[in-house]
Amino acid sequence: MVQRSVQMDQPVENPATRVAAVMSAIRNRIANRTLTPGARLPSVRQAATLFKVSTSTVVTAYERLVAEGAVLSRPGSGFYVANQAAPFTLSEVGPRLDRAVDPFWVSRQSLEAGDSGLKPGCGWLPPSWLPEDAIRRAIRQLTRSEAPVLVAYASPLGLPQLRQLIARRMADRGIEVSPEQIMLTESGIQAIDFLCRFLLEPGDTVLVDDPCYFNFHALLRAHRANIVSVPYTPTGPDMERFATVVAEQRPRLYITNCGIHNPTGAVLSPVAAHRILKLAEQHDMIIIEDDIFADFEHVPAPRLAAFDGLDRVVHIGSFSKTLSASVRCGFIAARPDWLDGLTDLKIATSFGGGRLATELVWTVLSDGSYRKHLDSLKVRLSQAMITVAGQLRSLGIVPWFEPQAGIFLWCQLPDGIDAADVARFALDRGIVLAPGNAFSLSQSATQMMRFNVSQMQDQTILPVLKQALDHARQLNRASSQAK
Repeated sequence: MVQRSVQMDQPVENPATRVAAVMSAIRNRIANRTLTPGARLPSVRQAATLFKVSTSTVVTAYERLVAEGAVLSRPGSGFYVANQAAPFTLSEVGPRLDRAVDPFWVSRQSLEAGDSGLKPGCGWLPPSWLPEDAIRRAIRQLTRSEAPVLVAYASPLGLPQLRQLIARRMADRGIEVSPEQIMLTESGIQAIDFLCRFLLEPGDTVLVDDPCYFNFHALLRAHRANIVSVPYTPTGPDMERFATVVAEQRPRLYITNCGIHNPTGAVLSPVAAHRILKLAEQHDMIIIEDDIFADFEHVPAPRLAAFDGLDRVVHIGSFSKTLSASVRCGFIAARPDWLDGLTDLKIATSFGGGRLATELVWTVLSDGSYRKHLDSLKVRLSQAMITVAGQLRSLGIVPWFEPQAGIFLWCQLPDGIDAADVARFALDRGIVLAPGNAFSLSQSATQMMRFNVSQMQDQTILPVLKQALDHARQLNRASSQAK
């Protein structure tokens, strides 16, 4: 056991008991790995001085931590963090956010709402908008196959036919890649998880957009990354700020959406793309380009991977947004010399992967029905975008940007209204919304909200949203009067 002495902060203010406060402070340090296995705790007298409590309080706290198994007592030597560290708790990492603007809150409420719940804050299409008939046909076809599709492992890289198809689809967007540079995953988020495992060490700095997809924050905290952000504009990140942050913080990774940005719906300009790649080369930064919304586009937007040739850029995608969230299938396209390492990592963490899902996706994509589905889906989304934008404007909610494609409207609420107040009110009435600060690392999107236009079709949503705005105005007036 390595013996390392550490300094402790004072316990939280207003503790229920002094013993509980000491225990809580130590548990938190163990949970976020400030206190690592084998670290020596301060002596009883030192801790009493640090925490401004009696020695008997410290003794009781230490003994209870020993009973929990979090701390070991070594007679004549002192107290040490147990070798078996406490389970990592994401809620202990990063700022303590109000649950109405917590990324886990948004995701959990959307998922638990079920198929019948109203969730204009979620990030996926309603089931009725997805090609269920095509999926059922593909399932029937696979059950008649003589190949061991239903019972066998997949190869480590994944189904060759699907990788070939993905390579052709990427070529349509200007990205030249061979099937041997593509590895299938179970989802887009698993693809990013693999890449974080492959490329990051705890404490590495990662750059994200502000706002960005809120699960980027959660996943990067799980990898113990230091997260920094730059403001996002209708043509990409604020390039002046981007250059400053890259030069000063030297991030290992930059994670972004370049096709259709989440949550803003903006599209990266060619000028910004070239500038980003130049800075990435200058400061040895790797870029993960999350392209899971590509199939919503009418005209392909610039891709960093197309300009870069998959040198510093890793390109990922999935089919959960346009085909099925239940049939989990994504992919990573990366430089050839990374594929062996990524494949080994996949075997170590998920072995061969799911063959049935990849066979099912390939069957649907290769029979022509998927392209027809996308054509009708894009028309339907364009109509919904126009309709919902008009409905929101009638309530004083103004789109920050007019997206050309996709499912999201990133909107400014009326002056003085906190999106978290609106979300709380709506949730009490069974409607899940997505307040802006869930997407903002800097917590600068208090008056912003993301709306999924495909999930705004129920006629009860707008009246509740109007009531929520009125309620938020009353709260704002009461707060102003109190001051």
